[in-house]
Amino acid sequence: MHILVVEDEDAIADPLVAGLKREGYDVSRVATGEGALEASPADLVLLDLRLPDIDGLDVCRQLRERSRVPIIVVTARGEEADRVVGLELGADDYVVKPYGLRELIARIRAVTRRAVSYDGNGGPLRAGELEVDERARRASLGGRELELTPKEFELLAALARDPGAAVSRQRLLAEVWQTSWYGSSKTIDVHVAALRRKLGDPGWIETVRGVGFRLHVP
Repeated sequence: MHILVVEDEDAIADPLVAGLKREGYDVSRVATGEGALEASPADLVLLDLRLPDIDGLDVCRQLRERSRVPIIVVTARGEEADRVVGLELGADDYVVKPYGLRELIARIRAVTRRAVSYDGNGGPLRAGELEVDERARRASLGGRELELTPKEFELLAALARDPGAAVSRQRLLAEVWQTSWYGSSKTIDVHVAALRRKLGDPGWIETVRGVGFRLHVP
């Protein structure tokens, strides 16, 4: 998953980008509104409102006019009027500085679940012959329905939302097991092993050393 950070202050942007990368996200950063409008398409935008060239609310409006990319406004402007205008212009969430990284990650996950759980037609997630329907909570491979436990299904769905992308163990613990515990994650390995057996080819789920796992079409 690629996140675009739009923030002009290095002291804020640098630790934010580093923290997001530790969570397994692909991150790029621009420091101006013009840079945000000219940047390559991202899967989610973290947008500061106080930019040196274009007002962040105008950037939000222009981004929303051209795409449905999820936008989270991250700003020191916490007045109710700013929140209302930002949300009315198309922002999906509004976070006021100062904030904790864990809170921001939780909001990113919530917005992402709403935005990319389904494709543009409201259909299931697909990767090769694998199909994951989160609405019906059913998964099939080559037309054959997979018999998955609830946690196995949620783990497969978490990986299928962005095929080919590395998903960190911390993200999987948060999204599947609703915990931010950073201790042993052996339970993930047990469920991954079970999924590999049920998918019939261990190549479907690759281990990314030091990070987590990625869904791969073998």
